[in-house]
Amino acid sequence: MDLYAENILDHYHHPHHKLPLPLGEGWGEGRVVREEKNVSCGDKLTVALLIEDNHLTNIAWTGEGCAISQAAMSMLSDELIGKSLTEINALTPKTILALLNVPIGTRRMKCALLGLEAVKNAISMWSR
Repeated sequence: MDLYAENILDHYHHPHHKLPLPLGEGWGEGRVVREEKNVSCGDKLTVALLIEDNHLTNIAWTGEGCAISQAAMSMLSDELIGKSLTEINALTPKTILALLNVPIGTRRMKCALLGLEAVKNAISMWSR
């Protein structure tokens, strides 16, 4: 269990794909940005997706919050690049829980799923 908790802390302290937004060159036409907040605890994430040919070709995000929300977004960002929008929309909370690989209580579930919610809502905005 400690090994998995260390992995979460590592992603929290050294998050993958966490970049300042707005992004510059190379983030043009296929870019969509979405912010999500967990009002119950104050976690906040903003994701920027680059979508080309119905695939996610790049992701960047920024945010603040607990170790669970930040680590889950970091881990999720690694998983998403190269996936089709159909594959991403098929992801479930079980996907996130498997990535975190630690028990998540009811009070922390929204924290763990905030990144997935932001990504799916961004895709929904882009698809309109």
